[in-house]
Amino acid sequence: MTSNRWDTSYEWKAVTLLALGFGLVGLDRWLIAPLFPAIMKDLHLTAQDVGNCIGILGLSWGVFAALMGGISDKIGRRKVLIPAIIAFSLLSGFSGVAGGLASLLAVRALMGVAEGSFCPTSFAATADASHPKRRGFNLGLQQSGFALFGLALSPIIATQLLNVVSWRWVFALVSVPGLILGLLMFFVIREPRATEPASAVSHAPAAKGFWRDVLKSRNIPVAMVALFCAMTGVFVLGAMLPIYLTEYLSLDTQRMGIVVSAIGFGGFVGQFGLPGLSDIVGRRLASIVGFAGTAVMLYVFRGVGAQPVVLFIVLFVAAFFTLGLVSLLSGPVATEAAPIGMVSTAIGIVVGAGEIFGGGVAPALAGFVATKFGIQNILWLPICAVVLGIGVSLLLEETAPARVRAKARAVELVGGEQPE
Repeated sequence: MTSNRWDTSYEWKAVTLLALGFGLVGLDRWLIAPLFPAIMKDLHLTAQDVGNCIGILGLSWGVFAALMGGISDKIGRRKVLIPAIIAFSLLSGFSGVAGGLASLLAVRALMGVAEGSFCPTSFAATADASHPKRRGFNLGLQQSGFALFGLALSPIIATQLLNVVSWRWVFALVSVPGLILGLLMFFVIREPRATEPASAVSHAPAAKGFWRDVLKSRNIPVAMVALFCAMTGVFVLGAMLPIYLTEYLSLDTQRMGIVVSAIGFGGFVGQFGLPGLSDIVGRRLASIVGFAGTAVMLYVFRGVGAQPVVLFIVLFVAAFFTLGLVSLLSGPVATEAAPIGMVSTAIGIVVGAGEIFGGGVAPALAGFVATKFGIQNILWLPICAVVLGIGVSLLLEETAPARVRAKARAVELVGGEQPE
């Protein structure tokens, strides 16, 4: 990239590879869910063991997202991205050789380390490669791969492969694309040069600092809390809806699977749709609309009976908003709030907080609600979380480049019209 001409060719190649990479993160993370019935039978696992396998990955992901984001700002993107994608691909394959609960937990924890390292670094690399006017759309497009591959396609891929091979070979087969993608990234992804800084906030410091400096930007702690609200919706829906649909609404397994897939398909569209919209209307308004839309759709969903088509449509729209919020808050909001030279650090802190609380605390709390108050009341938890998110979003400072420039022009115009 030069100061006079943006390298659009590199931008789209990099964004495409990074989107596919994050899609494989989603695939490797969620592939295990539809395989659990077969795994439980072979390894003699309980439902609690299943929960632990999912939870341990989320916890290690959150911790290392926060740690490795800062490290990639210091040593470079490539030194984290390429080893991380190779590592989590190999570890996904190693899941297939687990001989019991302990080894499976160990592999999943290590996968969380690699995927947590890849997550904020890949977001920062996308921001580095993106023209400022496309930053929100590109970050959303990259993250949309997670919903498409992880929440929509992984159940289909897993169940179809199970018709041909054992669950152990399923893990082995899905590890191959990541190794190929890692090789392509080695030849394509490059370190950022002297380009326009990611942050659009004029008071951002001009030099690297400590991770505590990231928290001085108001949007970072606001985004951390808001992302916890959004991810509560994502993880509670992903974990509890199958039980809600089968036990409370009495849908059969096939119809349940179709309805639940709406989370992945709606999230896929939302993860680039909402951040892309925020490039035009602003981050703050898009966040408020996202939380309000999720709250309305979940309330409507709660009142729908055993009508698979209606349930799919309502859940699709709800997922559009809630997974769109995940992309918006962890992508452009965190990126533009970061001090110069600390983009990956900022993303890592925001994503880490969302993962630890949204991916760890929220599912456990959802289990408590289901046990104590009945599965029919489980939707009140994400509804309350996203209503809280509306209030939190009001605290965001606007940083979308187009909106910031428009505001600056308006101020200049008003100032120019004032009498001397």
